[in-house]
Amino acid sequence: MKIGVIVEMFRCPLEEGFRKAAALGVSGIQIYALSKYFDMLNEPDARLKELKTLADAHGLEFAAVCADLGGHGFTDPAGNPARLEKTRRIMERTRFFGTGVLTTHIGVVPTDRNSKIYSEVVEAMREVGRLGAANGITLAIETGPETPEVLKNFLIDVGSPAIAVNMDPANLEMVLNCNSAEAVKTLAGHIVHTHAKDGIHLRPCDPKEVYDAFAEGGFDALVERTGELFREVRLGQGQIDWDAYLQALRDTGFDGFLTVEREVGDDPDAEIAAAVQFLRGKLNL
Repeated sequence: MKIGVIVEMFRCPLEEGFRKAAALGVSGIQIYALSKYFDMLNEPDARLKELKTLADAHGLEFAAVCADLGGHGFTDPAGNPARLEKTRRIMERTRFFGTGVLTTHIGVVPTDRNSKIYSEVVEAMREVGRLGAANGITLAIETGPETPEVLKNFLIDVGSPAIAVNMDPANLEMVLNCNSAEAVKTLAGHIVHTHAKDGIHLRPCDPKEVYDAFAEGGFDALVERTGELFREVRLGQGQIDWDAYLQALRDTGFDGFLTVEREVGDDPDAEIAAAVQFLRGKLNL
């Protein structure tokens, strides 16, 4: 397995983030398609080529691009045509970076496979799968809102090889109090990318309520009402059993990227460096 970093976690322009990632000696990077520092949909081709050249010069591979468009994902049928069009354009532009993986949240998949919203999301993902196949891109759904069993059944119902999983163990542990090593076993064969993050589940919560609050900008209000639900912490300081988790990934044949995502902390450079050092120790690199 290889170690990567989400460049935006450094909280600086991409070029500086590339330099910082290279200084840590990681193998790869992930960038956001749309961020404070970059808008893939409106950048000229020359800018994308420059970023690829710069990454190559630093010895960095693009592990993935994050195509998270915010909101309620593909669970909003009225917004799906525009979301599908943006996804198509992001897929076409992602090819400049030489990666075949887009990661994103798709919204909360309903547990009722007979519900109208479930059918809407399945059909939207089938269309994304068709777009992905045409562009050589796999869309990797980030774990978190639904149990591994629900996500696995959803993938079976979609039935597209271009729709897979971005495994985020901390999301599962923090929100669902779900054992991430067991989740890997459930989702074996579908995982194409992972985020390296850790956390602690503090009290039971409704995952749909949590992710709806994120989508609507009301998470702080939710926590004020319920108390702290979970907490992101440094790698190795949360409840993930990293030895069991990494072994489960090996057992499934996964040999891709563990891409560091550190969304909190006052010193992002130190936080990311600590995460990279932790993963090196676990992988004997």
